[in-house]
Amino acid sequence: MKEILEALEAKREAARQGGGERRIEAQHEKGKLTARERLEILLDEGSFEEIGMFVEHRCSDFGMEDKKIPGDGVVTGSGTINGRLVYIFSKDFTVFGGSLSLAHAEKITKIQDMAMRNGAPIIGLFDAGGARIQEGVDALGGYAEIFQRNVLASGVVPQISVIMGPCAGGDVYSPAMTDFIFMVRGTSHMYVTGPDVVKTVTNEVVTHEELGGAKVHAAKSGVAEGAYDNDFEALTQMRRLIDFLPLNNREKPPKRESYDDPGRLEDSLDTLVPDNPNKPYDIRELIVKTADEGDFMEIAPEYARNIVVGFGRVEGSTVGFVANQPMVLAGVLDIDASKKAARFVRFCDAFNIPIVTYVDVPGFLPGTRQEYGGLIKNGAKLLFAYAECTVPKVTVITRKAYGGAYDVMASKHLRGDINYAWPTAEIAVMGPKGAAEIIFRKDADDPEKMAEHVRDYEDRFANPFVAASRGYLDDVIMPHSTRKRVAKALRTLANKKLENPWKKHDNIPL
Repeated sequence: MKEILEALEAKREAARQGGGERRIEAQHEKGKLTARERLEILLDEGSFEEIGMFVEHRCSDFGMEDKKIPGDGVVTGSGTINGRLVYIFSKDFTVFGGSLSLAHAEKITKIQDMAMRNGAPIIGLFDAGGARIQEGVDALGGYAEIFQRNVLASGVVPQISVIMGPCAGGDVYSPAMTDFIFMVRGTSHMYVTGPDVVKTVTNEVVTHEELGGAKVHAAKSGVAEGAYDNDFEALTQMRRLIDFLPLNNREKPPKRESYDDPGRLEDSLDTLVPDNPNKPYDIRELIVKTADEGDFMEIAPEYARNIVVGFGRVEGSTVGFVANQPMVLAGVLDIDASKKAARFVRFCDAFNIPIVTYVDVPGFLPGTRQEYGGLIKNGAKLLFAYAECTVPKVTVITRKAYGGAYDVMASKHLRGDINYAWPTAEIAVMGPKGAAEIIFRKDADDPEKMAEHVRDYEDRFANPFVAASRGYLDDVIMPHSTRKRVAKALRTLANKKLENPWKKHDNIPL
């Protein structure tokens, strides 16, 4: 019996070594942790339960029958993060470059199936070179099996992808269908085709970093929701993110003990909005000062910076914050901001997370570039997301809400549950000056008359009371009481029940 146990431990140790000491050293030299080292940081100590440690590929072509390593390039299993169950797979670049075989894919799909059955998030750590060429169509079939489960799991359990090395070809499509993608600066990149293929097909000369580095996808393409400086930071931030999320779509958001008084007043908010209507201010200050302990995890902070989205807590429970950012493009809605916010709103709705919206929006961004890029349909994505959303929605208009953007930003007309405004709010089709110039264009050459018309329009619409008199606002509140009023509103909505008409699925404007 002792010999059998020793043999088992020897096999386990061989599997833990992956591609061997030399390749582990090469991984470290690139500034990357190994697949197993990453799991040690991400998961609670001693919680990892590995599945499929001894799985090997079944390929016998091109001499592969003599090249078999236990685990076959991916470490899979379950564990806990702060005591809460997650399922995980971690690609092992030291084994066949982390390339995907049929057996490798079957390990991942087994984890996906278990996560959906047992109602727990799926976290994928990617560090791989794509399909294993020696396996041909078997590898392609394996990818498709993973993709199918990504789609079925969408909206059922949270899916998080962390790109921690190369990620190319088929490997990029699975992350693209998950809820969040995060990258590591300098060591990770993702693209459909690499620099060599790009040069051959288009004659463009581009580096891995220029084509698909963290800076590209976190700031320009919007493919990634964030980028971190190293593996350790990325993994610790994933622990933080999981703390905000319910395990599945049947649960309410997690609640943790909070010592931050929900009735706390913030007098500094009374002077947050400048007297000059053209002067910007940082909307993050409002979010941080109304969230518990000022804890706010921003999602996609480098992309579409004219809108801010992310997770915080109120009275210990997770809420999603969406806010126009006056510091960037005056907080205008454009294509990128609409897509970013729409995706976030839909995630919150899928996983029962209430949404708090802070509004200071001058409208949609005009211009040929936006129109040619499809602003109409992309702007409609955000409108669609808020309109179909059934979770509690609390809205606060801080300064301006002009034109169609007023409607889109969680207005009462899109089933906003509680809609507040600060006394500084202006709700109108457009700004007073522009409106007066259109309504009274006959007086365009008379500055005095035009100034009077502008003042008249301001008196009429440059305040929240017309909207309040129509019932489109539930109250006009003092800025310093925002946290208190938002907390009370969310408390009253805790047991909200609202269902949309039955349908197979909607047809959001894509």
